[in-house]
Amino acid sequence: MSAGAQPAAVQWSPAPPQLAMAYSVCRGITRSTAKNFYYAFLVLPRRKREALCAVYAFMRRCDDITDDPGLTPPERRRKLESWLDALHRAQQGQPTDDPILLALTDAQRRYQIPAGLLDELAQGTAMDVEATESAEGSIPATPIQYQTFEDLRFYCYRVASVVGLVCIHIFGYRDPAAEPLAERCGLAFQLTNIIRDVKEDAAMGRVYLPQEDLAKFGLSTSDLQASPDPAKLRPLLSFEADRAREFYRSGDELLAYISEDSQPALWVLVNIYRHLLEKIGERQFDVFSGKVSLTTWEKLRILGKGFVQRVL
Repeated sequence: MSAGAQPAAVQWSPAPPQLAMAYSVCRGITRSTAKNFYYAFLVLPRRKREALCAVYAFMRRCDDITDDPGLTPPERRRKLESWLDALHRAQQGQPTDDPILLALTDAQRRYQIPAGLLDELAQGTAMDVEATESAEGSIPATPIQYQTFEDLRFYCYRVASVVGLVCIHIFGYRDPAAEPLAERCGLAFQLTNIIRDVKEDAAMGRVYLPQEDLAKFGLSTSDLQASPDPAKLRPLLSFEADRAREFYRSGDELLAYISEDSQPALWVLVNIYRHLLEKIGERQFDVFSGKVSLTTWEKLRILGKGFVQRVL
């Protein structure tokens, strides 16, 4: 992929109505597809909420490209490269009529989000494409897999920790100590997603649980595919959940480092994901009989507590 481009000194600027419409499109994408993030965004000031919706819409487009079953892996890669090139042109001040890029580049300038972080978001989704590029059919002959937790951590950094770094630029922070905490918080979220989606991912040939962890519990990749035995996999998933819980502590520590008007949103986001992890644990890590998620009422209850924090 081409290198990220820093915004040009003199740039084309969209008309205010065009920009308002662009943010509206991103807000609609986020509301309809960000089942957890959107609730946290609601307790943010409007401009920050709009900026995060633009970031999410960009991430959603990247994911949609890399997961498109109608494209071969090489076609996905080319389409993702084209999408990232379009972002770079918009960052350089060239006109664009894509609402996501209009909103994203405005948010990037407003909150001084490093261009390299946005590139890494796209490159993280590309890692799945790279692993399947030589495979035939919808499920790779050799599943995507990571040998060690450190290998997995690099993947998680790109698809989740980088999201945390982008978020704190929008939230606002001054102390660089916030950055490693945001990275670890993103890692907690991604590990939760990996645990929740282990069946769905394995069906697509994506095994994110490290091979060293599988071996530790006497398991192999084949145990995650076909018709997995929940009881057999429970100790492994419990082990990964304990690892995620350690990283969630960084989310608690991060609260003190970001702007006060953003603290309720981070609190809501951390607690939605943490409650999701605990709900999976309450079900004895049976993520195979159906996808585990928080109910709307459970999310609203956490959101209500976040609104109280914002008022106080």
